[in-house]
Formats: sequence, structure tokens, C-alpha cells
Amino acid sequence: MTIKGILFDLYGTLIDIETDESIDEIYRAIAHYLVYQGVYLHRGQVRERYYAIMRQQKDAKDEEYPEIDVEAIWNELLLQQGIKSSYVRGQQAKVIAHIYRGISRKRLRLYPNVKEVLNELQTRYQLALVSDAQPCFALPEIRAVGLESYFNPVIISSYYGFRKPDSRLFNKALDKMGISRSEVIAIGNDMFRDIYGAQLLDIRTIFFDSNQGTKTYENVVPAYRAQQFEDILTGIAQLAQR
Repeated sequence: MTIKGILFDLYGTLIDIETDESIDEIYRAIAHYLVYQGVYLHRGQVRERYYAIMRQQKDAKDEEYPEIDVEAIWNELLLQQGIKSSYVRGQQAKVIAHIYRGISRKRLRLYPNVKEVLNELQTRYQLALVSDAQPCFALPEIRAVGLESYFNPVIISSYYGFRKPDSRLFNKALDKMGISRSEVIAIGNDMFRDIYGAQLLDIRTIFFDSNQGTKTYENVVPAYRAQQFEDILTGIAQLAQR
């Protein structure tokens, strides 16, 4: 059947990113910022409460692969600290989430030849993103690397409360695109989340062997393996002939 759409993963596939959420500076900066909001916590308390709320959030979800909502975590922390206004909490939670990400992020760049490949593909196919991500991180980062015009729809796991390999994320993309699973190819760098997840729906897959992601998963074999990003064009051409 004719290929009509391509489902791309984001991080580790299109965007080469490195973050370190363990560094103390994150929680010290947030503790300092919170002082100006009338909240007085030591950086160790900020870290401890953040992860405690995260665990509670995950435990409350009846999902095999639960996804967190970082803005909701910071919102809850602010509520626990006595900030009653939901509007103020919502605004501040986004700011704090951006502080968290900005300090933890060490690298943010496209892999070589990503735009060249996307420019060619978008003339022939619908392109969609299916990403395990937080919208308050992913949407600004997509804009920062110049990818905001390429993808429709953009499916982000945090909106739904579950993450890949849950096949419902892939189904949501297909529904919005108005095409069937046999008419798409899924491309990702993680053999479990991306390749196994797509193959649960019998979607044909291309594995991009980048510097990130799980490289193997039991009995999972992609239809094509791309060593360089530009190899994806060859993979799509081969799969489109089958």
C-alpha cells in the first residue's frame, strides 16, 4: 500500500539533547526563585518534594507506562506551600519548569542533515511527531531548533498521561492524520519505546541508530536500520516498494 505519512520520534531521533536533572544548581536556583513568591524552602527540600509529588502522580495513574506532568508537579508543590490562586500557580509552575529544564540542559541541537531530509519528505508525505515529552519543554525546543513548521499533528505523551510504547499514542497520530497504520512508517531511536511500540500496531519501522536510546529489545527487529539520518530516505524508499 502507498505510504502517506511518517511518524517521527523527537528526542534522540531529530533532536540531540543532553540533560542532567541531578545537578544541585537546579534546585538551588528554584529555591532562590521561590523566595520571591513567598515560599521558603531549602534546595534539598525542593528536590525531595518534587520527586515525592512525581511518585504520587505516577502511582495515581492506572497506566502500564505512566507519564508525568511536570507543570502539575510544580503546581502541587506551590499549592502545598500555601499559594491558593490557581492562576498564579499555573503561571509560576510554567516558569519553574522552564528554570528546571534550562539549567539541566547541556546540549540542544539537531542531528546532521535533519532539515535536509525533512524538506524532502514534506513534499511527499504527511509528517507527524509522536514523542515522550513535556509540552512546556518540547514545544519551545522544537521552535528553538527550527522544526515548528514540519509536523502536524504533534502528539506529546504528557497530554495523555501515558507514554510509549503504549500504542494509543501512535493511534492518536493516525486518527488526526486520517490515514491507516499500513500507510505510515514510524521512525525512532529507541528499540523498546519507538520500534516495539509501533510494531504493536504492525506499523513498519525504521530504527535510527543515534547516540541515545535502547538499542535492542527482545525479538524486535526494525524493517530498516539507519546509521546516519540521511539513510532514512533510503529506508523509506525501500519500504514504500514493499
